[in-house]
Formats: sequence, structure tokens, C-alpha cells
Amino acid sequence: MAQDTARQPPPTAPTAPARALLPLILPSVTVGIVTSLVFVGVSTAAEKLQHVLWGPLPDALGVGRYSVLWMFVVLFATGVAVGLVVWKVPGHAGPDPATLGLDAPVLPPRVLPGLLIAVGLMLAGGPSLGPENPIIAVNVGLAMWLGQRLVPRTPDALWPVLAEAGTIGALFGTPVAAALVISESLAGRPLRGRLWDNLFAPLTAAACGAITTTLVARPTFDLGLPPFGHARWGDVVAALVIALAAALLGMCAVYVFPFVHAVFRRLRHPMLMLPAGGLVLGALAAVGGHLTLFKGLTEVGELARDPGGWSAGQFAAMAVVKLAALVVAASCGFRGGRIFPAVFIGAALGLCAHALVPAVHPAVGVATGVLGMLLAITRQGWVSLFTAAALVASPAVLALLCIASLPAWLLVTGRPQMQLHPDGTPIR
Repeated sequence: MAQDTARQPPPTAPTAPARALLPLILPSVTVGIVTSLVFVGVSTAAEKLQHVLWGPLPDALGVGRYSVLWMFVVLFATGVAVGLVVWKVPGHAGPDPATLGLDAPVLPPRVLPGLLIAVGLMLAGGPSLGPENPIIAVNVGLAMWLGQRLVPRTPDALWPVLAEAGTIGALFGTPVAAALVISESLAGRPLRGRLWDNLFAPLTAAACGAITTTLVARPTFDLGLPPFGHARWGDVVAALVIALAAALLGMCAVYVFPFVHAVFRRLRHPMLMLPAGGLVLGALAAVGGHLTLFKGLTEVGELARDPGGWSAGQFAAMAVVKLAALVVAASCGFRGGRIFPAVFIGAALGLCAHALVPAVHPAVGVATGVLGMLLAITRQGWVSLFTAAALVASPAVLALLCIASLPAWLLVTGRPQMQLHPDGTPIR
């Protein structure tokens, strides 16, 4: 009798009835659309300012758009401008960005305007950070504030999940990324009902965020690399080596991160930390060139359009400079995320491998380089796999990515992350 009981499978969680899920549709759709519009609005405003700062303004002054002098001037001025926001605007543009990841805290409404201004200035001025972390934080705070007032009967815990999912869907232009992130965050938690019941509302928000961004901005992640056919043994070896090398380089940055952060914290005041960071970023841009500026998504497309246009040494130099710029920008107080710069770094490493060994297919090099770098920098397995696969749009690469992710994950798991506790110690 005891043996029969032991052999019985665990009880299956009951599926939620439709009447329990239907009330979630309207809030999810609304949050998804609003999060996308916030993201597109900030990105569009930043792009317009970027066009002025790096186009008509230096032309009118008779200075080269990407001359060393102009890169120093703009990055220093960006540090001053963001420093003023952090210093003077109510809420101080939120907490230390080195302590934030994709799972943003719920910030009070007074913090959100300053955070939006800070991220917009950062995106336009050239520091090597993306918009994801601050935009998620803004949307989470906005969703909570509006949701509590407009739909008070809805559980408060729902709004941050919807806002995070909607923003991730908007950022990547597809709800798949958000579903993977939410699934990963639900792992190990006690769930009420089936997994798909718990994903129903976030997936709805992510789908609406993604389709809104697609209709309004038409984003694409496909780099247009030469198509990859059937995998060979050499491709498997290349994928393993490149992913491990990228993860190892990323972990070097992770270990350096708290020390660089501590150096900038000793300056104590945002009007010292951020301008100093801008000067360091200007020096790095002078070494790496203008392609190592900004969040990196447009710039990685420029690299991919001409994989043979740079030598292996130039690709390696851009990867190292971009990684150093990411560490500095995230340490000195600029508000931004780390995913998009990590994509540039991984892609540059993959193209470096292709330049060194032409037998390495560019799609394999880029995808596995991005995979290894993202695993080290973000510690988000699903997002790393999805982003790497989306860049090359070759289904045959997916199996290589899954194989390459295993040793790369063994290298990074259990080690410090590129995110700090409020006291400055690394999160594991």
C-alpha cells in the first residue's frame, strides 16, 4: 500500500477558470500599450536630441562630428547635465543604478520625471548604456500609481509584473522575451494554478507592448548576416570556444565592477561623479572610436553590414573599449541598462573570431559571442539565448547556442553578478 502511494504522481495544479482570467485582460492590454508608448516616446526624444548633438551642432561650430575634442565635450556635458538632474530634481532620478536589474523596485511618482530626463540625456549623449532598466522602473512606478487609483480592487502585486512584461515586450518587439523572463522569475515560487495561468496577464501585456512598438517604431534585431546552413563539427567547436571566451571576458568586467564603483563613490557628489565619468568615457571613445558610443544596437548593425571591414585587432579593441565604457557608465551614476552594450561587445568578439579564423561563420561568431557576454553580464539565461538567436535569424544556430550555453553557464553561475547591494557588495 505504501509503495502504491509512493508511485502516485503529485497532484496536478488545477487550471484557473476563464472567469478568473477575463478581468485581467483590460488592465494587461492598457499597461502593455502605455509601457510601449513611454519607451517609444523616450527613445524618439533621445534620438532627436542625439541627432542635434552629433550632427548640426558640431557642423555649425566647425568641429568634426566624432572628433576627439567633440566626444570629450559632449560626454563631459552629458555628465554635467545628468549630474544636475540627479542632484537637483526631486527624487534624484532614483536609486544608484548599479543596484538595479530588470526587476525594478516600485518607485514613488515624484522620482519618475527625473529618471526619464536622466535616461533621455544619457541615450542622446553617448554613454554606453541601454534604456531597459530605467524604462522598466518608470513603467513599474507609473503602472502601480495609476492602477491603485483607477482599478483599486486589482491586487497591487499584479501591476509591477504587467509593467515589466509590457516593457520587455516593447524593448524586444516580441512577447517571447517577456514570457521567458517572467517564467524564469517564477521558477521556485509557489504558484496558484498552472504556469500558463500565471503567464496569461503578463503575456497579454507583453504582446500589446510588442505590437504597439512594432506598429509605431518598426524595430528589428536581425543584423542581416549571411545565412547559416547546416552545422558542422567545426561550428560546434567554434561555438563552445567563442561563448566561453566571451563569458570569461564578461566575468572580468563583473569582478572589476565593484572596485570601479567604489572609486566613483568616493567622489560622493553627483556633480563630481558623473562629469568625471563623462571624461573617462571621452577618453575611451577617443581610443575605440565613435562606434563604441551609445547603447550599441545601431552600431552593431554597422559592424554586421561589413564583417570584413575591420581587422581582428580592431574588433577586439572595440570590444574591450566598449566593455570598459559599460563598466564606467554603470559605475559613475548614469541611468541605464547593460543588455544592449553587452550585445555590441559580444558581436564584436564574434566578428573578431571570424576575422582570425575565416572558417568561423559570422552568424555563429556573433550569436555565441553575444550569448556568452550576456550570460556573464545579465545572468539571464533565457534572455541571453533569445537575444543571441534573434540577431542572426538562422534557426540552425539555435542548437549551437543551447550547446554553447552549457559550459558558459557553468563558468558564470554562482559567481558575483554585475549588480550591487546598496552597501556596494556584489550580488551573487
